[in-house]
Amino acid sequence: METTTQPALALHHQARRLADRGGALFGLLGIRLLLAWEYGGAGLTKLRGDNWFDHVQDGFPFPFNLLSPDVNWWLATGTELLGAAALALGLVTRLFGVSLFILTVVAWASVHAGNGYNVCYNGFQLPLMYLVMLVPLILSGPGKLSLDYWWLKRAGATPCNGSEREATS
Repeated sequence: METTTQPALALHHQARRLADRGGALFGLLGIRLLLAWEYGGAGLTKLRGDNWFDHVQDGFPFPFNLLSPDVNWWLATGTELLGAAALALGLVTRLFGVSLFILTVVAWASVHAGNGYNVCYNGFQLPLMYLVMLVPLILSGPGKLSLDYWWLKRAGATPCNGSEREATS
């Protein structure tokens, strides 16, 4: 009985190794690119538009409620534009992931919280999705297809992004 299952088991292990390699290369890339597209678009809209933060400034959590609407506007615009570029390249990913996480929490609290879940009513559906997608980037890093990974490998350091783990089972 063992000899008939060995080829299937070997094929299963080979498929897992291939999937693990593909996941290490491409697993986080899609998340990074989608978030870069979304945050970059929001940043460009702010850059080209009028500052409407004076209408929502009262809903900003501490310490952002202490800053002027203009300062908050430029902080949000800069964070979205720089963060989008950084995510797309996989450069300083964890730092920008945390920055975008904070920005999204502020947006949720000040703009989306009172509108329910549905995105059609400006609810918190999209901010929630962005926060969930940022968590693996913050905790695991950008993956192997990133400047962070390349830079650390070139410097002789072992990237700590979860992609160095070998499958043990």
